[in-house]
Amino acid sequence: MANLLEEIQESVINGQAPKVKELTQKALDQGMEPQTILNEGLIPAMSTVGEKFQKGEFFISEMMISARAMYAGLNLVKPLLLSQKTESKGKAVVATVQGDLHDIGKNLVCMMLEGGGYEVVDLGVNVTPDKFVEAVKEHQPNFVMMSALLTTTMSSMEKTIKALMENGLREQVKIGVGGAPVTQRYADSIGADFYAADAGEAVSKANLLLNLAAK
Repeated sequence: MANLLEEIQESVINGQAPKVKELTQKALDQGMEPQTILNEGLIPAMSTVGEKFQKGEFFISEMMISARAMYAGLNLVKPLLLSQKTESKGKAVVATVQGDLHDIGKNLVCMMLEGGGYEVVDLGVNVTPDKFVEAVKEHQPNFVMMSALLTTTMSSMEKTIKALMENGLREQVKIGVGGAPVTQRYADSIGADFYAADAGEAVSKANLLLNLAAK
């Protein structure tokens, strides 16, 4: 069984979606718990992928291929996990901000969060501050994560944080920001809780904040 989990990890890292699907089905057929496959196969693999990306060993294209491979396994175990009412680690509302139509970074964050055991509410691209407010009211997430790929759309992040404050919702969520033009300095200046340079770091920082909140 342990070897099977190692094979799943290796296949995710190598971006072999058909093999991940085959191995995940094999593990399920042998009676392995879906939660075990997720926690000891798919999640550690995506953590490794995130580390490789941060070290410059993987590029965005390779990260996307690994994430798709992870989904080949996740799509098999997810319905089983939902039927077992397994508790997610936390919930995140994720979107690209108003005026910005880029979705690769946002999609990667969604994939990595799901692979990391989070429930994700993907609002898509070009999302207005009001839509973020509605989503927080409706879904009661732990996190709001915003992406901007254009310098001209970064101000939408600040507007969204102000809208959450005006609606009395700011204190109930941790806000993360990221994207090519975004920096730690900018995140601090608009009052975000954290900045992530990439999808792997977004998950790491979310985990850290959840662990701190649990203490």
